[in-house]
Order: sequence, then structure tokens, then C-alpha cells
Amino acid sequence: MKHATGPAIHSVHPWDPGNPEKGIRHQLLSEDESAKLAKIAQIVRFAKGQEIYAKDTPAQAAFNIIDGVVVASDAEHVISFLYSGDLFGLSEEGRYANTTKAATPVTAYKMPMAAVRRILASNADIDVNLIIKLCEELRQAQRHAVLLAQKKAATKLAMFLGLQEHLQAARGEPTSEIHLEMDRSSIAAYLGITLEALSRAFRSLTSKKLISFRGRQHITVLDRDAFNQMQG
Repeated sequence: MKHATGPAIHSVHPWDPGNPEKGIRHQLLSEDESAKLAKIAQIVRFAKGQEIYAKDTPAQAAFNIIDGVVVASDAEHVISFLYSGDLFGLSEEGRYANTTKAATPVTAYKMPMAAVRRILASNADIDVNLIIKLCEELRQAQRHAVLLAQKKAATKLAMFLGLQEHLQAARGEPTSEIHLEMDRSSIAAYLGITLEALSRAFRSLTSKKLISFRGRQHITVLDRDAFNQMQG
């Protein structure tokens, strides 16, 4: 379990030197900004599979993940996976824009929306950091759109695994293995394919010796060149 001292918004800073697509995510909030948010936050925990909030319900709180993975969905489609340092629960016209549930056991800060608005109104720097975070989420959405446009399930899966590897590296985690914390049904919904098609895609990548498994959650890339080429 990670030890949290206050809310953290993690993102690749767009003005840092280098390619933001390959950068390391940093804490965007200063200690003072984090402390201000900590004063209005409470730590909450969700069991694996537990719904955090439902689409179109009144948006009463925003959440900041301390530990675990959250899946955001719209009807039957998985929109995104959210990780430590991610912020979610921002509303559209006062209501949640999607449904979220815990893909793993989740610990998070819960911040009342009214209090968040008061802090934002008097702290321009936090506003800027939220814009930076939203820019990162836009890049993620663009990558998801490119992934969904692919016709072959194996290509979609390779792109997804490459994205997970990239996110691990951005969080400063080892990338000797790709760690999949979410379940297979969530992955299939994110890729826009059936569970059967996902299973065939895993078998295809394995039979071509592009990847190997250690259990169901840990994947090793065996042929880096072929794996990268498959992602386009």
C-alpha cells in the first residue's frame, strides 16, 4: 500500500524537455496545494468490482486515486483505466459523465465537489495543473480512438499492451513485465471486441512468440521488434 500525504495529480508535464509521450509522470501539485486539498478530503476504500458512482447521477465529489485501478465506462463500452495519481469524477452539467467501478481494491481521496470549486476559485495554479492533466487525458483518448479503428483484434491487443507498458514506465515502474491488473472482460470492452476474440488475440501473440505469460496478469515481450511493428 502506498503511503499518501495528500492528493496528488500525476501527469507528464507538456513543457518539460523531451517527448511527452515517453516522459515520466510527476506530481503537479506543490506541497501547499496538496495540503489544501487534503483538508477537504477523506480517504475511502472500494472493494474489487464495487461501483464508485453511476453515470448521470449528481456529481457530489471528485476522487484522486492513492492505490489501485478504476475502470470508467459508458453503457457497455470501457472508456479508460485510471491509476494512482489520476483524478476522476469531474462532472458535466452537475452530473457524472460516466460510470466508474473498482477494477482492483482501490484506496482514494474523496473530495466534496463544492469544496473543490471553492479551492479552484482561489488557486489559479491548481487550475493550470488540472488543464495539464486534462491534456494528458485527451492524449489517452486519442490513442484509444486510434486503437479502436484497427480491424484486427491481435493488433488492438498489441497496442493495448504497448500502452500499458508505456504507462508503467511513465509511473517509474519496472517494465520487464507488463502487469495487467484489470480483468479480461474490461480489456475486451476497452478494445471493442468480444471475450472470445480477446482470447484468440492472446493465443495469436503467444503462438507467434511475441509474448509469454507468467500467470494471467504478467506478460513478457519476447520479440521486441515484431511487437513494436505490430503496433504500427
